[in-house]
Amino acid sequence: MEQTQQRRIRILVAKPGLDGHDRGALVLVRAFRDAGMEVIYTGLFATPEQIAQTAVDEDVDVVALSHLNAAHMTLFPKVVEELKKRGGENIIVVGGGIIPPEDAEILEKKYGITGNFGPGTPLKTIIDHIMERVKRERWGIKE
Repeated sequence: MEQTQQRRIRILVAKPGLDGHDRGALVLVRAFRDAGMEVIYTGLFATPEQIAQTAVDEDVDVVALSHLNAAHMTLFPKVVEELKKRGGENIIVVGGGIIPPEDAEILEKKYGITGNFGPGTPLKTIIDHIMERVKRERWGIKE
């Protein structure tokens, strides 16, 4: 861990909706933990409301959403909306799954959901993306 880090990154990995494919999310949970992050996993079939409430209750820095069955344009924005309702508008949201590039662009520009990584993305790429956003947006470290 870097000396400039205030504390370990707290990340909530969530599988919203009816997507029962969790192998990738479980790989991410382990990779985030191995990278020194404190990880909370919602398990399968979490609602946007449950995800947002858990994120706020657990005081996470990041919510990492994983979805593989084409409901990302409904569920991901709903999580952001629910975070705002609960005072968690400063929580970083990243996404992943089967997300077409045009949807990824909308998710980022309209809702602030970045990453939107697809299957096969190197774990280091995902971890680096999260660490950079946390440093800049949560810890105020400018590089």
